[in-house]
Order: sequence, then C-alpha cells, then structure tokens
Amino acid sequence: MTTATRSTVTPKGALPITLPPLVDADDSLTVDEVRRYSRHLIIPDVGMAGQKRLHKARVLCVGAGGLGSPALMYLAAAGVGTLGIVEFDVVDESNLQRQIIHGVSDIGRPKAESARESIKEINPYVDVVIHEERLDSTNVMEIFSGYDLIVDGTDNFATRYLVNDACVLLNKPYVWGSIFRFDGQASVFWAEYGPCYRCLYPEPPPPGMVPSCAEGGVLGVLCASIGSIQVTEAIKLIMGIGDPLVGRLKVYDALEMDYREVRIRKDPHCAVCGENPTVTELIDYEAFCGTISTEAAEAARESTISVKDLAEMLAERDRGERDFILIDVREPVEWDIAQIPGAVLIPKGEFMDGSALEKLPSDKPIVLHCKVGGRSAEVLAVVKGAGFADAVHVGGGISAWIDQIEPDKPSY
Repeated sequence: MTTATRSTVTPKGALPITLPPLVDADDSLTVDEVRRYSRHLIIPDVGMAGQKRLHKARVLCVGAGGLGSPALMYLAAAGVGTLGIVEFDVVDESNLQRQIIHGVSDIGRPKAESARESIKEINPYVDVVIHEERLDSTNVMEIFSGYDLIVDGTDNFATRYLVNDACVLLNKPYVWGSIFRFDGQASVFWAEYGPCYRCLYPEPPPPGMVPSCAEGGVLGVLCASIGSIQVTEAIKLIMGIGDPLVGRLKVYDALEMDYREVRIRKDPHCAVCGENPTVTELIDYEAFCGTISTEAAEAARESTISVKDLAEMLAERDRGERDFILIDVREPVEWDIAQIPGAVLIPKGEFMDGSALEKLPSDKPIVLHCKVGGRSAEVLAVVKGAGFADAVHVGGGISAWIDQIEPDKPSY
C-alpha cells in the first residue's frame, strides 16, 4: 500500500513547514470504486491511501457559479466523499457562458439543485449536501463546522472576508480563487501554517473601484483554469502531498499565457490572524466592504428615480414638455449590447478623472444610469460635488429598464 507523503510549504526566507494529510484514510472503497478511481490508484503519491482520504473528505464549495462549476465537477470526479454547496441563486441564461455545471434546461432552477444533479451524473458515489441560503455571519460557522476544507467560488469582497475570517476562527484551510476578464489568481490561506486572506488584502478596495465580473466580464474558460488549480490544491491538502500554495499567490494572464508567483508573508499585525488580533468574532462584512461609498449613498438618498419614472420623463421629453440629458455611464462594450432610447454614453471613468464635467450642460437637468445603479450612484456624487445639485440617477439601471420597460432587449 502506498503511503501519502507529507507536503511541505517553504515561504521565502523561512524553514520548511510539514503539512500532514488533512483527513485520515478511510478503509471503505468498494470494488466499483476501485475500478472507477484506478487511474488515481496507480499514481505512487496517491495510491489506495490517498484515494481513501478523498473518499472520507468533506469539502464545501461556496458558490456554484463560474469557479464553483469546474471545482465541483472535478472534486466529484476525483472521488471526494461529501461535497457541500452553498448557493442561493438561480440559473440565468447569461451564466451558461462559463458555469458549465448547468445547462439550458436548468435556466430558472436553483443552482444548488442543478449542480447536485450534475454531480450525481458525474459520480453517484458522492454525497451532495446543499445549503440553499445566503452565506452570512449568522450561519457561516455552523455550516463550515461540518467540513474539512472550504473552496471559495464567490465574486464579491464581503463574502471573501467572511469566508476567510470564519476559516481562521475554525482553523480550516481556505482555497481561494479570483477571476476577471483574462486574469486569474489562486492561493491557499491557512492561518495555522501561513498567511490568511487579510494578510494579502488587509482592507477591501474602495467601493466602486473594482468592477465585478457582471460589470467587467470574464473569459468563460478562465473559470476552468483557476477552478482546476483550486481543486488541485484541495486534493493535495486532503492527501498531504506536494507543495501547496500556502504562502504563495499564483497569478495567471490568459492573454499572454503567463503564470507568475508572488510570495505572501504572514502579517504579524493582521487583524484576524496576527499576534494581537482585533477581529476575534465575525463582523458586519457588508458594512466593512461597502457596496457603494458613503458619498454615493448620501448623493443617491434623495436623488434616485425608478425606471418607470424615467419612462414617463422620456415620454414627456418626446412631447416637448420636459428637457433633460440622460447619460449612460457604462463602458462602450456594454453600450453595444443594449441602450435606453435617448441616452448618451459617457463612461464612469471620464467622470472620475474630471474630464466629463466640462461636457455637462448647465441649462438642463442630468439623469444618470448604469447597469444596476452602483456606478451611476458613484458618478452622481461626483456630479453633485461639481455643483449640479438637481442631478438624479436611475435605481436598478438598464437591467431594471429591460426587466420592466423593454423586455425584448438583450440583458447581460
């Protein structure tokens, strides 16, 4: 019988750290399972012992979207005994470009249920546990406590900090990945042996500074590239083999087909895993990260209109009863997909650097919109700060417009 070797982590300038297998070997592989996993079993570093560890492992995937799809599929194929899925969303047509665990027939279905069916088709020996709820500070500790390892497939900073802090407090390894357009990153955060996510990113970026994949896009196949790295790291940790990405950040540029690596040091002053932590329990992560800046929230408080209000205003403008300028602050590639009739395009960046302000009329009201309202709220704060006190923005943006006013337009 092959015995799995212990993995070692060697941060630059530090002595090697030996990581034992995450779980003990299970002694229950059936004849059918041995046949199924035979290509694993003949790898010396895996063998029966490694496969039994996979069989006994309990892995939770947060999200069944872009990263969660390939992660769940390959974890299932590898023979992880129990797979948990935290997912509250439903399948949308725009998901299918990258979320390969779902199909056309799944549109409108809960992602967790769709993912469970796909996993069972890949490997009926896997026990799938679904948590159809939004992960937050009230449920994360209870959910995470039932698993050996957490794979993060989320796309927002609030959930990443939540997952990280819960993993630190529960002493669980956190396999992290991030994707945007053609760029991806992956690492393993495990405070017992190295840095945590807060050591790399002590503070979230300012609200509105980093666009989400819904705003900026993502190359579909990039999800497979980063998701497969995450699964590889999870398998190595479970078996206790190889050199895991603890203390190392893998950065992938798909356009240049370039991988590079950045060493990450444990921060002795880290708020959650440092020598004198200030975060000793879960906090309000939405407030910590902020969905929009304080200035944007203040500007939008009394200056937000609905898409139905906008439709009435446009009808009045067409009849010559009202005059205003409707400005779309999205990017040109978004403009090419769909527009609200009568809008003009001035991307958000031109407002943030001040170049757009000279283009604004001083003799008519300004109405701003983006995709869902976040970017237009940030621009609204800039515009009001420049003296355009009667400016407003459209809550829900063009997404709400398509949903409520022009459903025949394409959404994205």
